[in-house]
Amino acid sequence: MGKKSSNQNVVRYNRWGYIFLIPFIAVYVVFQLVPLVTTIYNSFFENYRSGLTQVGPNFVGLANFVKIFQQGDILKYTGNTMIMWILGFVPQIIVSLVLGAWFSDPSLRLKGQRFFKTVIYLPNLIMASAFAMLFFTLFADSGPINSILMNIGLISKPYTFMSHIWSVRVLVAFMNFLMWFGNTTILLMAGMLGIDTSLFEAAQVDGATPTQIFFRITLPLLRPILIYVMITSLIGGLQMFDVPQILTNGSGDPVRSSMTLIMYLNKHLYSKNYGMGGALSVILFIITGILSLIVFKTTAQNKD
Repeated sequence: MGKKSSNQNVVRYNRWGYIFLIPFIAVYVVFQLVPLVTTIYNSFFENYRSGLTQVGPNFVGLANFVKIFQQGDILKYTGNTMIMWILGFVPQIIVSLVLGAWFSDPSLRLKGQRFFKTVIYLPNLIMASAFAMLFFTLFADSGPINSILMNIGLISKPYTFMSHIWSVRVLVAFMNFLMWFGNTTILLMAGMLGIDTSLFEAAQVDGATPTQIFFRITLPLLRPILIYVMITSLIGGLQMFDVPQILTNGSGDPVRSSMTLIMYLNKHLYSKNYGMGGALSVILFIITGILSLIVFKTTAQNKD
């Protein structure tokens, strides 16, 4: 009798759990699942506007996908996106690990930790568009950076940052680094604070140096957090849009070297070519899934 009553209580509690999940499920279905299915559906149709004439929707199968790969631009823009993401992510993860180790080490007794944690997180709260406009002004031909460099004698005439491939890529990567390293630091620091301090104490008793403790204890135990940070950063990098869009005025110049996949997608959507836009979205979804799976499998193999 008592066991039956206990089972009924469990069922009752589970019922409330499902009830509280209803708003999340409803939001997910309306704003994510339905658009995803609609995008995949549109990718198989010819559906665009030519002047004032609406062409389609006409079913064309895989023709949109074939056309995207025949144009050859998708490989170039995928390369651009990955280069700028790597340039921003590598210093981001290094700086975040160092800062996280400093802030989470009780032996250092750093003063003003709350202030510095707030300061490094603040760029994450600034709109990317505002950040891009700031850098566009700073690095303009007549901007403050060129004035400073000429005044100290490093250059004799203004350097056109926006006309050189690598200067634009580095600026985009640097802005993404500034905006996101604070968030990454907080995540890694939370993981470090969750590590049992007795492990560090035992290592110190055994004579391990701080460097050995970091690489032999901290990093291996941080692996789940590092995998999460890497995959979410990769997904965010593939969705890079606002910073290069504003910095290059949507052109991706010079010679489309800073044109990202989402900027390329935006051009199709702006021209109301929904079929090509849907096909490109599906390809981007597949690329994201494959790269995320590679990252996960690689880190899992290293763990084994």
